[in-house]
This record gives sequence, C-alpha cells and structure tokens, in this order.
Amino acid sequence: MDVSIIVVTHNTREMTIECLRSILEQTTRVRYELIVFDSGSTDGSSEAIRERFPAVKLITSERDVGFGKANNIAAKGAQGRRLLLINPDTVVLNRAIDRLNEFADSTPECRIWGGRTVFADGSLNPASCWKFATLWSVFCWAVGLNLFKRSVLFNPEGYPGWKRDSVRSVDIVSGCFFLIDRPLWQDLGGFDPVFFMYAEEADLCIRARKLGARPKITPTATIIHHGGASYPQKSELRIHLLAGRVTLMDRHWSPLSRVIGRRLYLLMPLTRWLGYAAAAPLLRSRNCRASAREWYQVWENRWRWVNGWTDAAVNAVSGEGSKTAGQFS
Repeated sequence: MDVSIIVVTHNTREMTIECLRSILEQTTRVRYELIVFDSGSTDGSSEAIRERFPAVKLITSERDVGFGKANNIAAKGAQGRRLLLINPDTVVLNRAIDRLNEFADSTPECRIWGGRTVFADGSLNPASCWKFATLWSVFCWAVGLNLFKRSVLFNPEGYPGWKRDSVRSVDIVSGCFFLIDRPLWQDLGGFDPVFFMYAEEADLCIRARKLGARPKITPTATIIHHGGASYPQKSELRIHLLAGRVTLMDRHWSPLSRVIGRRLYLLMPLTRWLGYAAAAPLLRSRNCRASAREWYQVWENRWRWVNGWTDAAVNAVSGEGSKTAGQFS
C-alpha cells in the first residue's frame, strides 16, 4: 500500500463528508487506505461517515483528544509506506494526492512533503508552509508588524512574495496536507503528545530535520483549505493557536529566549484589544467593537495559553474525566 490517508474530524460533519468524497473521487493512481478519527464530535459525524463511506476505517472517541494524539492513534494501525495527514475542512483538487505521492517518489530524500492550498474562491491560502519562529518574528506578530504581509522583514514566517507556485524546500509543512514516510514517523514517535493542537507539525519538522529530513512543497498538488472550520468563535481559535506556539517555544528555545518570547506573546492580544477598543468609538465601527471583545477574551483567558498546553488548558478544551474508545468500526 502506498499511502495511509488520515483525517481527524471534530464537529465538521458536512465538510468532512465533502473532504472524503473528494479523496475518493480524485485519488485514482495511489493504492491507499482511508482512516478517519472522529475526536469527540457531537454533530453526528460518525453516523454520517458510517452510512455514506462504509469502507472507511473509522475510529471514534468520546471526547476531543486533540489533533496530535488523534493522528498518533490513527497512525498505529496504518499500513501504507507513507502517511498523509489531511484536514477535514479541505477539498482535494485535480488528483492532488496522486500528484503529491508522485512528487515524493521523485524526491525520496525529502521524507516530508506538502502541496499548495487555496481558498474556496481559488485565491492563494499561504498557510501550506511556514518558516521557523524567531524572537524577531514573534515581536513582529506581537506589535502587528506582520500585517505587512508582503514584507520579508516584517512577515518573516510567511515566505512573502512566493505564491507557492514553484518547488521549494521549506522549514515547516502545514499539518492540513502533510505527507511523511511512515518509518520516519515511527522513528520520531509521531507527534509530541504534549501538543493538543497547533504547532505539532512544526515541532515534528524540527525533530525530523535532525534525522536528515528536508521538507519540500510542490505546486502540482493543490487542495482547497477553508481553515478554522470547527471554531464558531475566533477567540477560541486564537487561544489554541497561542497555546501551541508557546508550547513549541518552550520545547525548542533557549531559557532567555523563552522569557522574552512569553512576554511578547502576552503583548500580542493586549495591544490588539486596546487598539480595537480605542478605534471603535472613533470610527463608530461594529467590527472594531467585535474584534475588541474577541481579543479581550483571549487576554482574559491567558491562563489557558501563556504556559502552553498545560493539563488545565487541555481540560478546558476537551473536558475532564471522559474516556477514549479508540476502536475501529
């Protein structure tokens, strides 16, 4: 078997169904198995998947165990030479999985591969890959300089100016469309379980480089990635994102850099909350008032992210005392 395709879903039933349908329709050359991990969904995702896609290997969990752990569980039963992690809020276009596997066959030394992501309207979604975070990039993020998206100086993590239209080595391949050799995954122990979600693929890429991997992107494999589909509130998405980034920082930065970085991360929601709150009455803007409320919620809940994915932070998301079934069906 060439590829084990793993989809982790949480309360994204309709998007997951669309994603699975696109995988089945667009993947014609690769020998593959399709594994879905339903991580504590309450929207009937498991029932819909069983009914519409009986050939899918479905793993169910009574609670949300997080992206990293869910992929680790699903990968234990995988049989493919490679693992493809793909988000449920994606749509496979133009045989993207076939093309990505062919690219991997032609560049086996990379050991990790990714493709190009676009939004539903066809415009570029640049989040298919990133550069490693540094103190400078976090400072730019904290004070809002990264809003200058086209600036190499102020948006250093984003590969500005590159439309993802050429083959290129990258620091980090996004977990939304992430192909990896299964032996490398096993050598790394999969995702670090301390990451509940976000930044686990960055951590894995850092560790994989130490074993000789050189992640690479190809524009021939393109998917739609909507992004943030399971988050009705932007504040919750930002809390999780910050928890992941702080955990990554604590794993890989020096002690002094961590002290400075943590203060910069604290500055980020504070400046945005105060900035939007000041602008709202001046501009008479409902959007500014809404943004101020969202960023205040991120600041108010800083205990959930300022120390990374602590047990308390994870319990705030997934609930305490639930059990994981972890059974194929």
